[in-house]
Amino acid sequence: MSTTPDTPPTATPDSADAVLEGLDPEQRAVATTLHGPVCVLAGAGTGKTRALTHRIAYGVRSGVLQPTTVLAVTFTVRAAGEMRGRLRQLGVGGVQARTFHSAALRQLQYFWPKAVGGELPRLLDRKISLVAEAASRSRLRLERLELSDLTREIDWAKVTQTTPDDYPAAVLKTGREVPRDPAQTSQVYAAYERLKSERGVIDFEDVLLLTVGILNDRPDIAETVRRQYQHFVVDEYQDVSPLQQRLLQMWLGDRDSVCVVGDASQTIYSFAGATPEYLLHFRTRHPGATLVKLVRDYRSTPQVVHLANGLLAQATGAAAEHRLELVSQRPTGPEPVFAEHTDEPAEAEAVARRVRDLTLPATEGGAGVPASEIAILFRANSQSEVYEQALADAGVPYQLRGAERFFERPEIRQAGTALRGAARAGDNDPALQGADGLAAQVGAVLATLGWTPEPPAGSGAVRDRWESLRSLVRLAEDVGRAKPGAGLADLMTELDERAAAQHAPTVEGVTLASLHAAKGLEWDAVFLVGLTDGMLPITHAKTPEQIEEERRLLYVGVTRARRHLAMSWALARSPGGRAGRRPSRFLDGLRPGAPAGGRGSAGGSVERGTGARGRKPRGPVKCRVCDRTLTEAPEIKLRRCAECPSTMDEELFERLRAWRLDQAKELGRPPYAVFTDVTLMAIAENLPGTERELARISGVGPHKLRQFGADVLALCAGEAAPGAREAADAPAPEAEEPPEDMVEEVTSDVTEK
Repeated sequence: MSTTPDTPPTATPDSADAVLEGLDPEQRAVATTLHGPVCVLAGAGTGKTRALTHRIAYGVRSGVLQPTTVLAVTFTVRAAGEMRGRLRQLGVGGVQARTFHSAALRQLQYFWPKAVGGELPRLLDRKISLVAEAASRSRLRLERLELSDLTREIDWAKVTQTTPDDYPAAVLKTGREVPRDPAQTSQVYAAYERLKSERGVIDFEDVLLLTVGILNDRPDIAETVRRQYQHFVVDEYQDVSPLQQRLLQMWLGDRDSVCVVGDASQTIYSFAGATPEYLLHFRTRHPGATLVKLVRDYRSTPQVVHLANGLLAQATGAAAEHRLELVSQRPTGPEPVFAEHTDEPAEAEAVARRVRDLTLPATEGGAGVPASEIAILFRANSQSEVYEQALADAGVPYQLRGAERFFERPEIRQAGTALRGAARAGDNDPALQGADGLAAQVGAVLATLGWTPEPPAGSGAVRDRWESLRSLVRLAEDVGRAKPGAGLADLMTELDERAAAQHAPTVEGVTLASLHAAKGLEWDAVFLVGLTDGMLPITHAKTPEQIEEERRLLYVGVTRARRHLAMSWALARSPGGRAGRRPSRFLDGLRPGAPAGGRGSAGGSVERGTGARGRKPRGPVKCRVCDRTLTEAPEIKLRRCAECPSTMDEELFERLRAWRLDQAKELGRPPYAVFTDVTLMAIAENLPGTERELARISGVGPHKLRQFGADVLALCAGEAAPGAREAADAPAPEAEEPPEDMVEEVTSDVTEK
């Protein structure tokens, strides 16, 4: 078993074959498959960057690929830089590793004089000022954050190739939550496009649109580009937008020398136009494509990996059908910890204590984890304040990633100025006393800044601003409850004390970040906090697709952890508040006392560790016949290699299939939605005699155990299924089964909810 992590080589390989050293079998398959279309489904922590860079290096070092003809495309400057660095360490130079926009801009700058004439229009650094002018022309007066959300909508429209006129219909069709009336957005969008034309400027998305246009209209230029770039590698393919996919297709032409890598279970940017459809349907567009699955997880312990697998096992939708069951390659580690707390401050204080304990050296009873290897991840940036405060109080250094510190946010500074002015003016209303009274006074002051008790529609910068201001109202409730009769001056004293504590100089410390900002990163210890319904999934996620994206967001958070993982939630917002919150529905079946598909209690606020579904997490799965490490999902489910002899009871297998057909007809569903063939084979091989034994079989979750358990156990005992006809001699027709590749990918029946 390979234990090579996804790390760069320590020395430059001296030959093409040396490039392949240290790769596991699946990574090696990626590296050596240099011809034709290749689709790599790569789970979190499986070494996809290693596989990609070694593929390019092996192709160049073996003479199959010329470095200047290879274009590797990814989504961030950081990822492109990392790829170039690894290629240099592998002894390969001359390969272009760029973002979509960077590659397109170089081509646009080079071909513009020939295709259009003159110089390329100036590229806008920031489009928000032009959007503001377009809004003004449309007779709309918008605040800065409203303009930010409107700009994001224009971005989405352009990457999905939606024109201003088509925008309202596109919003309706996609069910997209939007920050304002689609007709108004359409009007501003059209005005913005006219302004750009008048000023002779282009924006970031125009770079892709114009490149596509030139390649489409000028076959001679398209041919020049295709002669230059003959081999393509696309990383994070689940995040491509329709516009990026169209550009990739223009680069390719009628060729198929492309290798795409992605994981549909990590699609978390659909609000920005990303879609996993191109990854999921790659083999439909390229029928002869080679498919390689990377499932050996070198990042996380078996305990973390098992919980991540359990989380996705409950997912629905197209991405869930293609989920990857990861197999940890690391030594065993501590159990994930689930913790329920009475209120948010108690949760934050407990997390800060655990963080501090983790950083202590082993001689002092800690784990010796560096502060820089610990992260606290949350759904929304507005959740950071209570953790900033708790860490500051505990003397733990921290850094905020992807957001400004709470007291440095513009809206909080503006609110502080307004509240301080009201306090000095003596605007306290003596008739308003207690928590509600002070909160009402604060709400009245914030109303002058545009704050309302009801949240704005959708997500985005306006919603983030509202959440930040709401936290001040909540703080006022806390102060008023703790000190009856408190006024605005008392609140300002509290705010000053908190700001002073958090403005202390910080060094490299614990990372505070949103789940979106954590994508692509990893830490030794991860704390996932605030996991309540309404926050994850967030309130404005309403459609099934939006709910499933929230689940994938939690999956991304779980898979950031190498060794230590803690998940927590609070039943109330503030001390003494109503304990009306429920733990996130995504934890059902994973946390103590909560079966899948139901609501349960974790049994108080005491931390307790467990694996997914209450079973011990497993490490690498070995074949029970030949002891080989298993990587394919059907083999893992059967716990044996496909080539090793089976102990399956053939007669029972046929009886199970006949029973399954009856159940499928009765439920109006395809047979594999009851149980897949592989699950039935596992049952017929293991011959379970009790519910406990049946529950151990992969693909038999709590819901299916309740629904079908009695029937299956009766059939295993040689009896007729209760309430079902005896059908031992009636084989199920083969035509009812899904294609073989679908059986392989549905590793734990996707309808197990």
